[in-house]
Amino acid sequence: MTKRVRVTDLREKKRKGEKIAMLTAYDATFARLMERAGIDVLLVGDSLGMVIMGEETTIPVTLDAMVHHTRAVTRGVEKALVVADMPFLTYHASLSDTVHGARRLIQEGGAAAVKIEGGRAVLESARRLVEIGIPVMGHLGLIPQSVHQLGGFGKRGRQAEDAEELVSDAHALEQAGVFALVLESIPGELAARATGELSIPTIGIGAGPCCDGQVLVSYDAFGLFTDFVPSFVKQYAKLGDLVIDAARQYADEVRAGAFPARQ
Repeated sequence: MTKRVRVTDLREKKRKGEKIAMLTAYDATFARLMERAGIDVLLVGDSLGMVIMGEETTIPVTLDAMVHHTRAVTRGVEKALVVADMPFLTYHASLSDTVHGARRLIQEGGAAAVKIEGGRAVLESARRLVEIGIPVMGHLGLIPQSVHQLGGFGKRGRQAEDAEELVSDAHALEQAGVFALVLESIPGELAARATGELSIPTIGIGAGPCCDGQVLVSYDAFGLFTDFVPSFVKQYAKLGDLVIDAARQYADEVRAGAFPARQ
């Protein structure tokens, strides 16, 4: 990277047909490494509830936790665009709560933008944040914070009615001012349609190859979290196995008296 990535750069990438690479990050060290690799956008995802905190869903993640991890990530990068998830029920009850949560993630956490899940139900929140100068990324399809209502983590948008609702919500979010839209676990043809109709970039996760960019949970992509790996994930490394092997070697040497070596 030669300059800091801004939200406006993502729309320009879409215009030029350049794909956007996005991964999750939760700490300064990983964020620094992924920036060196050329990742455009780092998402401080509430997925940290599952891969960092050991929860079954993202719902227990608090605003304090998100601010903590966002600040860690922003300390580790200089150029990548950092987007922070607004956690469960921090942008639904009132516009005052929404602004308060986003302010903390931007001002205390150092994020450049926030991400919210949902369609028509969050339009007012998205519109208000954009009005006061906070960039907002949307998220449609499988929205993990609604896992209990959805009945699990299955694919969304399979039925014609659901597909039409998703496209309608996507247009509404664009009109509300969101700068990009994550499309999670939807049919590839539906993602292609939304991508073609929107002027803002789409970021796919389990949504086929036609989106303007892709995002994965880094712990999935690098083989660090193996409790559950979605079918759409490609594991680019098996770092979990490497860590186990290294830790086992260390333990063996300590027990054998081989480490540390005598001076």
